[in-house]
Amino acid sequence: MKKKRNRNHQNRPGGKFWDLQVGFQTREVTCVHMNGTVEALSMCSQESLPMTFQACVITKDCEVNEWTEWSACSRECYNPNSAKGERTRTRKVSQFPIGGGKDCPELQEKELCSPQGEGIPPCAVYSWKTTEWTECRVDMLLSQQDRRRGNQTGLCGGGIQTREVYCVQTSSDTPPKSTSLRIKEVWQPVDSELCMGISPNTTQLCHISCPVECEVSSWSAWGPCTYENCEEQGAKKGFKLRKRKLINDPMGWTGNCPHLVEAIPCEDPSCYDWLVVKISDCVPDNENECGPGTQIPQVQCVNSNGEYVERQLCRDAILPMPFICEVPCPKDCALSPWSTWSFCSHTCSGKNTEGKQTRSRSILAYNAGEGGLLCPNISALQEVRSCNEHPCTVYHWQTGPWVQCMEDSSTLANNMSVGQMHGGNAACSVGMQTRKVICVRVNVGQVPPKKCPESLRPDTVRPCLLPCKRDCIVTPYSDWNSCPPTCQHGGNTKKKQYRNRIVIQLPANGGQDCPEVLMQERECDAPSICQRYRWKTHKWRRCMMVPLAVHQDGFGAQETCGPGLQVRAVSCRNQDGGQAEVESCLKFAGSMPPLTQPCQLPCQEDCQLSSWSKFSFCTSNCVGVRTRKRMLVGKSKKRDQCKNHQMYPLSETQYCPCNKYNAQPVGNWSDCILPEGARMEGQLGMKVQGDIRECGQGYRYQAMVCYDQDNRVVETSRCNSHGYIEEACIIPCPSDCKLSEWSNWSRCSKSCGSGVKVRSKWLREKPYNGGRPCPKLDHVNQVYEVVPCHSDCGQYIWVSEPWSVWKVSNVDLNDNCGEGVQTRKVRCMLNTIDGPSEQVEDYLCDPEEMPLGSRSSQLPCPEDCVLSGWGVWSPCALPCNGNNTRERGAYLLRQPGKQKECPPSKQIEPCTLNINCFHYSYNITDWSTCQLSDRAVCGNGIKTRMLDCVRSDGKSVDLKFCKQLGLERKWHMNSSCVVECPINCHLSDWSPWSECTHTCGLAGKLWRRRTLIQAPQGDGRPCPSQMDQWKPCLVKPCYSWRYSAWSECKSEGARCGEGLRFRNVSCFVSDGSGQQDSNLVDDDLCGDQEPSVDGDSHIVLKETCVVPCPGECYLTDWTMWSPCQLYCVSGNDLGFGSVQVRSRAVVAQDPENFLQCPEQELEARPCTEGQCFEYKWRTGPWRGSSRQVWCQRSDGLNVTGGCPETTKPLADRTCDPPCTKPRSLCTEVGVCGCEEGYTEVMTSDGLLDQCTLIPVLEIPTAGDNRADVKTIRAFNPTQPAASTPNRVGRTWFLQPFGADGKLKTWVYGVAAGVLVLLVFIISMTYLACKKPKKPQRRQMNNRLKPLTLAYDGDADM
Repeated sequence: MKKKRNRNHQNRPGGKFWDLQVGFQTREVTCVHMNGTVEALSMCSQESLPMTFQACVITKDCEVNEWTEWSACSRECYNPNSAKGERTRTRKVSQFPIGGGKDCPELQEKELCSPQGEGIPPCAVYSWKTTEWTECRVDMLLSQQDRRRGNQTGLCGGGIQTREVYCVQTSSDTPPKSTSLRIKEVWQPVDSELCMGISPNTTQLCHISCPVECEVSSWSAWGPCTYENCEEQGAKKGFKLRKRKLINDPMGWTGNCPHLVEAIPCEDPSCYDWLVVKISDCVPDNENECGPGTQIPQVQCVNSNGEYVERQLCRDAILPMPFICEVPCPKDCALSPWSTWSFCSHTCSGKNTEGKQTRSRSILAYNAGEGGLLCPNISALQEVRSCNEHPCTVYHWQTGPWVQCMEDSSTLANNMSVGQMHGGNAACSVGMQTRKVICVRVNVGQVPPKKCPESLRPDTVRPCLLPCKRDCIVTPYSDWNSCPPTCQHGGNTKKKQYRNRIVIQLPANGGQDCPEVLMQERECDAPSICQRYRWKTHKWRRCMMVPLAVHQDGFGAQETCGPGLQVRAVSCRNQDGGQAEVESCLKFAGSMPPLTQPCQLPCQEDCQLSSWSKFSFCTSNCVGVRTRKRMLVGKSKKRDQCKNHQMYPLSETQYCPCNKYNAQPVGNWSDCILPEGARMEGQLGMKVQGDIRECGQGYRYQAMVCYDQDNRVVETSRCNSHGYIEEACIIPCPSDCKLSEWSNWSRCSKSCGSGVKVRSKWLREKPYNGGRPCPKLDHVNQVYEVVPCHSDCGQYIWVSEPWSVWKVSNVDLNDNCGEGVQTRKVRCMLNTIDGPSEQVEDYLCDPEEMPLGSRSSQLPCPEDCVLSGWGVWSPCALPCNGNNTRERGAYLLRQPGKQKECPPSKQIEPCTLNINCFHYSYNITDWSTCQLSDRAVCGNGIKTRMLDCVRSDGKSVDLKFCKQLGLERKWHMNSSCVVECPINCHLSDWSPWSECTHTCGLAGKLWRRRTLIQAPQGDGRPCPSQMDQWKPCLVKPCYSWRYSAWSECKSEGARCGEGLRFRNVSCFVSDGSGQQDSNLVDDDLCGDQEPSVDGDSHIVLKETCVVPCPGECYLTDWTMWSPCQLYCVSGNDLGFGSVQVRSRAVVAQDPENFLQCPEQELEARPCTEGQCFEYKWRTGPWRGSSRQVWCQRSDGLNVTGGCPETTKPLADRTCDPPCTKPRSLCTEVGVCGCEEGYTEVMTSDGLLDQCTLIPVLEIPTAGDNRADVKTIRAFNPTQPAASTPNRVGRTWFLQPFGADGKLKTWVYGVAAGVLVLLVFIISMTYLACKKPKKPQRRQMNNRLKPLTLAYDGDADM
């Protein structure tokens, strides 16, 4: 046992804040026998009697003063919704801990606070503000992209618009309005971190209304020649007009609608004319039954527009006269009525063109020979008249675009109320717009205005609303962002600070432009170097000993040599050397240096040495050595034992340090990073979050690590490296899906009625690298657009020429009558409003409606009754059934002669379904694709479908057939639809680079990230996959304090008992990877590190320990904790959790006392992330009759315990009887055998008798002086015998097999010799057995020892 007591010896004031009191310690010393019994002190050697007294510092705890008053609250305003302020109070140390006393408590205390008292102003309120939205941006659909539509201006439909969000300081009584922009509210931007809550959106979907273009009807027919103004008919010149009209209401259309009136100059105009409505039948004159007669026309007065007016208005017009006609008599020539006039051959007349109309009639019956009127010649059967005699000079008024609205001085007086009328936003005054109007001749150009009707001239001036001017509005500059702290460690590199302002309203309508500069920068003032503090240590005082009177229980002289204690004072200084508060050093300079240290006062016989000098200077790096010296002091120079330089060296030599550094790349390449500014921003500070492509050339980085000659990590600057390898890299640009241009529209799927027409695009290039995806394609990689179409059933018509003259087949030359044939040409013509215009292919016309090209009939003879051609069939009554009939008739043209009758003038036939009687029904087409306006790319559209009128036989016919029946139309022809807008992905800007993930080492990374602002829609550009990027940090060495191993426990001056053990703390460097051992470096390099080891700031460098005396036992130190392990059976967790264990063993000085020692100690503790291990027995090779057997864990670690003892393999094997013969061993089957190279010689009962070397035949070679002697020498075949020195030749061994694996020839000879030898032995045995002798029988009965693979004697082979 150790007893300790303290006695105050003397005071040593070390400073203001501590009171050092040096005292002494005592201990008890006993003499112990080797068996553990305590003996008298005289039994132990008196020369090495341990000291029982030593100097020490009396322990004192830390003492502090009272707390100061609380400081003022850091928040000087009141806001119950915001975070509170903070206030502090401090206290100072009045007594520092001495000699391991209790540490000081916290010297500073903080708490939350709110300002108290009256008149406290409210805190500033921060809220989000936004700029106005940018213009709506519309991206074209991929399926609509076309080179012919390269100009994307004027696109409409759905799009996206953006704005900028910033934080401002508002007064507490103003409610924040984050989304509205009021013109007069201009706020100064502040740091965005001051605004709480979610910031407003920076993007939103928008829609641009599509303009409705002008749609016009077809041209009407040319009207009659009329005066320009019927009220003023003084001019002789007039105009023929044709008109068309708007069929829709153009909304938002900024272009010019096409002209609606065209005019042709004409002569003899009139405003009113007679129109023949009907012509009566031919009435013979003088009430005769036949012969010449007249037809009376029925007329009506019409104006130039074809409208019926009062008859008196046509008083100046020429009234149509009655027409002369002929009613044929029985012997007269019978002619058909005149056909209707054909369409005019030309729409106008010119030098080379003249409009003509024709009509014709045919001979139905020839005249009789006597008294009848003759038939006219062929030329008289056709009449021609001129038509459309006006010239082909068409004029119309053409208008230009309306110019910009200008101020009209005549209306300024009336403009005061406009702003109120339009809410003060739309317009500020009424202005005037003008446009240019010219007269244009079609296909020629501008002509004098008198060529066009002046009354139809469009307006050239109109009033307009002047929009208000909008000036650019910019926020004030924000405050300068903060510079670095007022002081900084190290250099004083100048930094920059910035301020910016934001455009919140763009100029419009001639308002003031925005300023060019929106951001300013300036250099910060050079910061001062931060005040540094350091501990200053003063000189050690003299070494103090325990007085002699202490251990002599009296007063006397002091001890003059031996161990003692030194003290010194410590003060705090600033960087200028001035005195500073001790608390400043405690806060900024680390832990306080030690105040005491042990010392040694040399005794008279001790050797005294001076301190070591500094090492000498090295002349160059890595070359030579450096030395340091010391010398003997005082009387030590004359003592012989002090001159032993091995025990007391006076000089030390070491190689000059070699500072060699090499740099190596470490880690992976970083992401490819584009240079700053690669993302362009829009002008005037309005950020454009549009179609931004982040691609092109960037750079990637790899960190460099610098090592010194001892493979220790050092600063990268030592290797003249900036810390990185930089390499150019390419981020591939996204390539969008590419489609071909639109094909031409297909022909309408139906030539009559409603159908569809289709156009398509096909895939030219697939998207890659995140390009815009393709629209939905079909199996042949095409995209279609389908629109409805309608083919007018009357678009193509059959036009027939007049019938030819009859060709009578059985000619009666006298009567010119009988059976005959007539022919005519029938052509398919394109029908227009002016009549058939051109001949087309016959398949375009309906074949069912094709007129007959020839007909055969009976040509009436003279005095026969002549009827007209058959009229049209009457309609069949619906529904069609066999009971209904239809009829047609003809009228009498020539009375029959005497005793002759007329044929029937009426035909009747039954109505048969799908032959001459049809039912009609509506048929609805499929919906078209969603149709947008011409410039729209997406958004709301219309899909349409059409009605067809279908006959009961399935043929599409004109809609008039269904309309005439009044069929119900219950379908909607139009329906709204939506084409999804292509919205590109929008991401935020990259965030600033983060702090390094590691403060030192090789694995540190810098990260930056971006977030999703707008997800892609439709076939917009998808988001890139990379949402974060990294690059390596600058490699810095990892310095840390580490303990050395504990020294052995030593009881000073004694062999056992209580003692001390020590350890040091040193600075180590590593690369932070954990895979490289740390290296010892100078302690100065850890100067910036907190004085802590493995996170524990309480550093212990000395502790008590026990050196066991004879007869005692003690426990070893605890082992390290084992790895975390689960309770498992066959790899399955039993659910008891994870555990790790450690132990400490028992060591006894005397084995006889082992039973009195405590048992081995075990400790267990729970842990996490344990593993399941499997345990298996492993065995080594047999070595004789034993082998190694151990238990191995599944991770490859050899362990004790874990494997079941029941399955442990044998480590020793035994044979019965035991194998005692030389070179014998017990085999695995439990039978004695021989070692390798030896063969077994067995007894007759199967037991091992002896182990014999395997014989090998040696054949001497030429030059051997013993070549005439054949010997057999046994040796270890695995180790061929070396040739005897100075012996020429080689040793040959019998090899029965050749290189090809076959037996050699000599083997067959040896086999033959052995066979002869066996025959000889058998013969001799037979002879010996034939005459047996008793002595020989006794000899034969003796136990023979069989020989395996050996024989006696020296027989020739």
